Amino acid sequence: MTLEGGEGAGKSTQARALAAWLEAKNILVRLTREPGGSPGAEEIRQLLTTGAPGRWGAVTEALLLSAARRDHVDQVIGPSLTAGTWVVSDRFTDSTLAYQGYGHGLDLGALRRLQTFVVDGLRPDLTLLFDLPVEIGLARSRQRLGDRVGVEDRYERLDSIFHNRIRHGFLDLAAGDPERFAVIDATAPIDQVGEVVRQVVTDRLLDRTA
Repeated sequence: MTLEGGEGAGKSTQARALAAWLEAKNILVRLTREPGGSPGAEEIRQLLTTGAPGRWGAVTEALLLSAARRDHVDQVIGPSLTAGTWVVSDRFTDSTLAYQGYGHGLDLGALRRLQTFVVDGLRPDLTLLFDLPVEIGLARSRQRLGDRVGVEDRYERLDSIFHNRIRHGFLDLAAGDPERFAVIDATAPIDQVGEVVRQVVTDRLLDRTA
């Protein structure tokens, strides 16, 4: 299961809450994130999320993300699924399509082929897309980051035009795959968003496995 969305959408908060809720139901859960999730991928994350906004070109970003994702799949996701553990991942392949494809303008077909190769065709059973206006998301994210030096704010410093392309991209991806995606209004209060998340997971996954 993956959680997707733009900056400040509340994915990380909801991912933690969702994992705790599933564990309370005696479901084995591995909570993870991208870029990152494994030691090697976390090192690559630092390259991607810090420094100047123009530090990397779009193709380089896609390749760095793909290297991190492959290590993540090899070290964390694959072994967890093999062991029968549910994986809750804060971002996965859809983020690459939205950020590097819709956001930076790379060819979507090429990115899809690259991601299929990187993850050996692995697809989430459910993707929760947290949607909210870009201005709200960026304001939330910048408030959270504050004035800290060296924080992971490289993407937050890209302009709102870029982030609006990302939002459009995520919504386009969701419209093209409604069986996998569930779009959630992330402007609602955290507790209310959590209730929607739990209901969607119950309807889409838990009831089907009961």
